Amino acid sequence: MSSQIAGLLQLIALIVALALAYRPLGDYMARVYSSEKYYKPEKWIYKVIGADPAAEMRWPAYLRGVLAFSAVSVLFLYLMQRVQGSLPGSLGFSSIDPDQAFNTAASFVANTNWQSYYGEQAMGHVVQTGGLAVQNFLSAAVGMAVAVALVRGFARSRTGELGNFWTVRSDGLPGREKTVEISRHRHRIAVLVLRPACRRPLLGRHRPAREPAR
Repeated sequence: MSSQIAGLLQLIALIVALALAYRPLGDYMARVYSSEKYYKPEKWIYKVIGADPAAEMRWPAYLRGVLAFSAVSVLFLYLMQRVQGSLPGSLGFSSIDPDQAFNTAASFVANTNWQSYYGEQAMGHVVQTGGLAVQNFLSAAVGMAVAVALVRGFARSRTGELGNFWTVRSDGLPGREKTVEISRHRHRIAVLVLRPACRRPLLGRHRPAREPAR
């Protein structure tokens, strides 16, 4: 089978999988992001920041929430890198240069995770786990909150209400049973689509590398 035909079949498989899954998975996600069940730690956080989880937001307030949360995340991750030399578990690494610290903070908060360094040779345990790894989840949750706002913008074009950014962002965080279930369904679709593409190279005949001509 040629690579062009394999690519076309994979594209068709993806379209079919999405066509079969979008309705049940979409309905389930709608119930998840419309739930009014909050855990006690969430209620405490909402009270501290002065957010009303039951209040609906129009797009200006929603945008301010996204930008404010992202700005605080960039600042926090930037400061963690700048004071790394004074943190426990730094493994003897010095603080990150200002330009590289800002570039890393902005990229991880934007969920691009672009790294211009070897993490194991520049970052200590605290920055890796308490900064970069945390943003792997928080930035994805913010992205999901923006996606939910986009869908609600189409569905609620007459009212202009997009939900509440703070509650939608919390719904997208890992550790919540409903979020884990969404991820499980999404991974099943990915395995179904990508398995044919991965099987052929794995089962193909191994060809040893040729020795360079002398």
